[in-house]
Amino acid sequence: MMFIKVRSNLWLLHTLVYCVLIIYLKVEGASDQVAITTIEGAVAKGAVCLDGSPPAYQFDAGFGEGVNNWLVHIQGGGWCNSVSDCRTRTYSLYGSSKRMKSSDYNFTGILSNKQELNPSFYNWNRVAMRYCDGSSFTGDIEAVDPATNLHFRGARVFNVIIEELLGKGMKSASNALLSGSFAGGLASILHCDKFKALFPSSTRVKCFSDAGYFAHVKDLYGEYKFEGYYDQVVTLHGSSKNLYRECTSIMKPSLCFYPQFTMPYVQTPVFISHSTYDTFQVQNISATPQADPSGQFAKCKQDINECSADQIQKLQDFRSEFLEAFLVAQNGTSRRGWFVNNCFTHGQCEYQTKWLGNPSSKLNHKAIAEAVGDWFYDRNSAVQLLDNQNVLPHYCIN
Repeated sequence: MMFIKVRSNLWLLHTLVYCVLIIYLKVEGASDQVAITTIEGAVAKGAVCLDGSPPAYQFDAGFGEGVNNWLVHIQGGGWCNSVSDCRTRTYSLYGSSKRMKSSDYNFTGILSNKQELNPSFYNWNRVAMRYCDGSSFTGDIEAVDPATNLHFRGARVFNVIIEELLGKGMKSASNALLSGSFAGGLASILHCDKFKALFPSSTRVKCFSDAGYFAHVKDLYGEYKFEGYYDQVVTLHGSSKNLYRECTSIMKPSLCFYPQFTMPYVQTPVFISHSTYDTFQVQNISATPQADPSGQFAKCKQDINECSADQIQKLQDFRSEFLEAFLVAQNGTSRRGWFVNNCFTHGQCEYQTKWLGNPSSKLNHKAIAEAVGDWFYDRNSAVQLLDNQNVLPHYCIN
């Protein structure tokens, strides 16, 4: 029961992360705010947020040579694994479009419209798919309990937003990229082939996941406790029908919520941007309160400057386990790309200085923005960058 109680508040951590992100972007000088569009007609189709409100997105039109190219970026924000947890989300922008504002989500990093800040995608049609379902857009349950009025319809929300974008001209795209961060980064993997199937073979279509490779690894106790949390998410939302069938046919559906078990079946080219010391995973998969009842890791997992030598070694052990979970799913394919550093952070493509410009975040003299651009446009035969030199956890913002 303690496990469920603690995990049911994971979305609160993501909310805090996004609040910090918004402040950070404003300090950096983010792009102009982009208006929110709600799809009122989606309600009749049952494609709604947790509270029954219509889905929403933000759209900034492309220009110049990028006018026929489309970038669809999925917002993150954790998941909800219980009725009470999902009801709590309905009072926030992560469960209701009624709570959303254009200022909640600035277009910066991969969504920036400035060439010097986003050289490969700045003039594309750029879309932020707002996240309000709590299941990485996989849920689809018809019944609605009148006592809670909760709607588990994430997969329908994804479909109806994509349908609207196709009507806006995306169906004629020359290039299309489905991207996402955090829980949205997971969604970009789970929906990758579905997205590719919408376009003719002449369209270059790829997917990009930032901080969405949540690994099935052991905690400090040597147990897979986080697996139980995903069990609850997948069951509550009815997600199994929208996961890769090749995976669910051979293992329980919640395991197919993990990229390492799903990616072997993803046919569309995917690029992964991730840190081996992802702070969310360190705090919620490895050094959980249950695995650290005495709280010895409490300060370390918040600030690596507070870590003892033994704790640093445990973080390095987590790095090794993450890399094993990551590399085993790639199958040596050259169609995959990755940028895997050892920063103590969670998410990089939405933060401007992490996306482009920060020397300490570069691998092989390339920033993430440059690596993703080279991979998408096939400028290099393979863009697979892994930091094997500066292997200790460190902060990557000057």
